[in-house]
Amino acid sequence: MPESLNIIDLITQASLLVQIVMALLLLASLFSWIIIFRMSARLGTAQSFDQQFETWFWSGEDLAKLYQGVQGSPERQGLEQIFYVGFSEYLRMHKKRQPKDDIIDGVERKLRVGLGRQQQLLESGLTTLASIGSVAPYIGLFGTVWGIMNAFLGLSQTEQATLASVAPGIAEALIATAMGLFAAIPAVLAYNHFTAKSSRLYDSRALFCDEMTGMLQRETSAANPVSRETQSTTSQA
Repeated sequence: MPESLNIIDLITQASLLVQIVMALLLLASLFSWIIIFRMSARLGTAQSFDQQFETWFWSGEDLAKLYQGVQGSPERQGLEQIFYVGFSEYLRMHKKRQPKDDIIDGVERKLRVGLGRQQQLLESGLTTLASIGSVAPYIGLFGTVWGIMNAFLGLSQTEQATLASVAPGIAEALIATAMGLFAAIPAVLAYNHFTAKSSRLYDSRALFCDEMTGMLQRETSAANPVSRETQSTTSQA
């Protein structure tokens, strides 16, 4: 590549506004990659924890003992936290001897709230990825338009207009577009991937909430729905 078209030289010799645009796009790209790595780790951990808890939940252990184990966990998350808030509400309302329908309605509300809060934590960062993916190409395009405008303004001041005289200005302008795409493409791909993955986790958790509600309905309909051990757990909570 000729020295006049060296990419580093084109960036350093670009106008101040184009350099600012390039710096913003570089920062956006770095920020999006940080979010991508964090979300990848978070979603992987959440999926693993949910699978472990579901295995524990369906092992046949008494719900009261399961609740005691979850209650002692210092950092509840995912299905563990959803189960905790739902069963806590069940114990609280059952202690007050509320009607069966009211108990189930209260548990369903708590489960929905817990599910929504966990999903918010899980999807933290998706909005930023979407913003970078949608805005970065236009920021790069703005830098390109500005650079080309400056190139043609400089061309108008020369006596002999040649391609060699205008090529560096156009090249530095096009670098802004390339950097915009470099920032946007990974962000859009990651957004689509993480959105699909978080939706699958949400569906799995929602199904768990429905199954748990059905179990508690059967518990409430039983002659002695809450064991003495559960009652002592309630008093501790």
